[in-house]
Amino acid sequence: MELISTYNTFLVIMAVVALFVFVALQFFEAGYGYLFDRRYGPPVPNKVGWVMMESPVFIAMCVLWALSDRQWDLVPLVLFSIFQLHYFQRSFIFPLMMRGNSKMPLGIVAMGMLFNTLNALMQGGWIFYVAPEAYYADWFSKPFIYIGVVVFFAGMFINLQSDYIIRHLRKEGDTRHYIPRGGMFRYVSSANYFGELLEWTGFAIASWSWAGVVFVWWTFANLAPRSASLYKRYEREFGEEFTALKRKRIIPFIY
Repeated sequence: MELISTYNTFLVIMAVVALFVFVALQFFEAGYGYLFDRRYGPPVPNKVGWVMMESPVFIAMCVLWALSDRQWDLVPLVLFSIFQLHYFQRSFIFPLMMRGNSKMPLGIVAMGMLFNTLNALMQGGWIFYVAPEAYYADWFSKPFIYIGVVVFFAGMFINLQSDYIIRHLRKEGDTRHYIPRGGMFRYVSSANYFGELLEWTGFAIASWSWAGVVFVWWTFANLAPRSASLYKRYEREFGEEFTALKRKRIIPFIY
């Protein structure tokens, strides 16, 4: 009971911190990528920064899985597998496909490492340690897992497709900026972020847990303000060429 109480307190704290992050990002742009800002620390190569930032959650989840006595239980294993699929791609494949010699601030890398480690404790803690054994009883006779997995992979497809579009906006040596087009960019200016938000919504449904909900909230709190900043940057740089597209920022037809 003490473990569950401590874990629930941890979730509440993480949800409250996400609220502060959401409010803060209304006033400060997260300075990486198109919005790169040296105020967030000395620059490091993008490829190195992404591996450093994303891999802690992959590694920490592996450790939590290895130390758990539920490691071969089917439902936790399915949830663990789809979670790790995203982070294996994000930690080790995505950086290798990056083009150019862009940088990201070390401060952003450090904050990403911290959140990802804490998120591993949230998700892995629930899946492998906190969820009662009865919680997973008859799981495959319920709709949660099927709906969640479908939503997760739909989000992953959108995320990967959007990253591909962004990656191929410029030819080698070209440093100009372009408006992304095609895929879900028809509807939102940050289609890659929409895909990621959809992924973790699917994971929250599949796990049917408050841990998953807090992760969706964190994803929105981080990416929604960033999508708004990107939208404003596109407006300034491209003017009517961009605004005439009538896109939303991150959620099609809504925001």
